[in-house]
Amino acid sequence: MFDVAGLALQPEEREQLQHPLTGGVILFSRNFDSLPQLEALVREIHSCKKSHLLVAVDHEGGRVQRFREGFTRLPPLAKIGEIYDRDRRRGRDLAHQLGWLMASELRAVGVDFSFAPVLDLDYGVSEVIGDRAYHAKPGAVSDLALQQIAGMKSAGMAAIGKHFPGHGAVAADSHSAVALDQRSLEDIRQADLIPFRRTIDNGLDGVMPAHVIYPKVDPHPAGFSPFWLQQILRNELRFQGVIFSDDLTMEGASGAGDLVARAEAALGAGCDVALLCNQPAAVAELLQRMEVNRDPVLLSRLARLHGRHPVTRDELHNSPVWRQAVHALERINEAQSGSISFS
Repeated sequence: MFDVAGLALQPEEREQLQHPLTGGVILFSRNFDSLPQLEALVREIHSCKKSHLLVAVDHEGGRVQRFREGFTRLPPLAKIGEIYDRDRRRGRDLAHQLGWLMASELRAVGVDFSFAPVLDLDYGVSEVIGDRAYHAKPGAVSDLALQQIAGMKSAGMAAIGKHFPGHGAVAADSHSAVALDQRSLEDIRQADLIPFRRTIDNGLDGVMPAHVIYPKVDPHPAGFSPFWLQQILRNELRFQGVIFSDDLTMEGASGAGDLVARAEAALGAGCDVALLCNQPAAVAELLQRMEVNRDPVLLSRLARLHGRHPVTRDELHNSPVWRQAVHALERINEAQSGSISFS
């Protein structure tokens, strides 16, 4: 899975998308100018192959929401966690509405899925996670994430949990540094793994591992670790969905070698899909050098990530459920800006 440069496909990008190794595209803010343009780009990507190419985006809410104009501004997950502390039922309802609204608006323009929900715990030390996480307590994160996933699935979108086995206890940003988490396996099992275990038990479709090294457990970053991906994720947690590497251009992945070596290492460790962003020359080299995997189990897993039952934007905007969700989530943003307060 890789990115594209602009608002429409270039001829060389179309050719790369038709390659048998290519399974999908991740979109960024630079790929968005207007809702009709985005719809046209997604249609163009989907038309490149008979086998449906997946179109994904990071659209969590708060700091990480790639598309803005024409989409509801989603609050940071931590704000829902704060409401949950005061009123658990309301917090669960908001998490469900956020999942449904995010998924419905993306499905209305054809996007298959967002890399969501965030299942990390907020230990108060990670700037890159921070308010992207629902809560510090694994029970609260599990409770809210399950509601978000239910909302996403009701809108026809698969759920991809991240960042396995947990990024929230690391101060370093793995986009720009090698991140180390010095905790023991038992400490991680008793906290960070709980949201993954509970969401996997309830049908989580995909997982993205962290570019974090847990040296007391294994010398490799989780996304390059057979121990984490096969022994813990596949065998212990019995996860049967798709494992996406995090972006292989990040500094946290640098120890695996050049970008082709990183892709080979991630896939060899147990990832199903290698994610490569902002390196078009490396994409061309990777497609030339890598071998094609026609594993029917993998193809079946990927097929389950295809978006389902989209509505048109007009149908969505005429829905009272959409209006209620927009109103509820916009109230959180207004409260955050200080214009209203919750009781």
